[in-house]
Amino acid sequence: MHERFLGWARVRDGTMFHVNHEPGAEIHHTDPFAVPAGQRSPVRRLRGRLAAPVTLWTAPGPAGLTVSSTLVAEGEPDRLLGLVDPESDLWAAVEEVGRFVVTPLGPPHRQLADRFAGLFPSPGGLFASGEWVETPYGPVPADAGGWAGCRLDTAREYGWGLLVEATIEAVDLAEEAAPLLHYRGRYHELPA
Repeated sequence: MHERFLGWARVRDGTMFHVNHEPGAEIHHTDPFAVPAGQRSPVRRLRGRLAAPVTLWTAPGPAGLTVSSTLVAEGEPDRLLGLVDPESDLWAAVEEVGRFVVTPLGPPHRQLADRFAGLFPSPGGLFASGEWVETPYGPVPADAGGWAGCRLDTAREYGWGLLVEATIEAVDLAEEAAPLLHYRGRYHELPA
């Protein structure tokens, strides 16, 4: 049980790495699997320099995924675009039910974002901890500052991801909330 759920360590920048408790083993202070700086893709480095809002996409099932490639286009009708993992449980659920909810996350949601990104253990499942509000589009964290209910229009392969296009059918904005941003592989927040 310890190896599965407790063998994780958080380093200074908030990144989680597995702790190997074998004799002579040590905790890495950097990602031991990171591509060396001189071998990194220039496109990936460019993408890392574009700050992006961190959102949580969920669907009935329930299923969910942290997504930092989300764009809203105002119009008639209002639309939402996003890049998701085509092999994710979220995409399987969205494809089956044809709807999903997008929740902008804030600074208090760092651990939630990591959990739905597969970077933090989730004993009992992704939705086992925290309070959730059920919507017709999927579950929403109870402390979210708002959400958008979307109907799937289409999806297509786009790079290594899946470009999802949807119509926004419902918007619920509770209160103004500071955004959680993803920039150069880490979470950031706007200065106060």
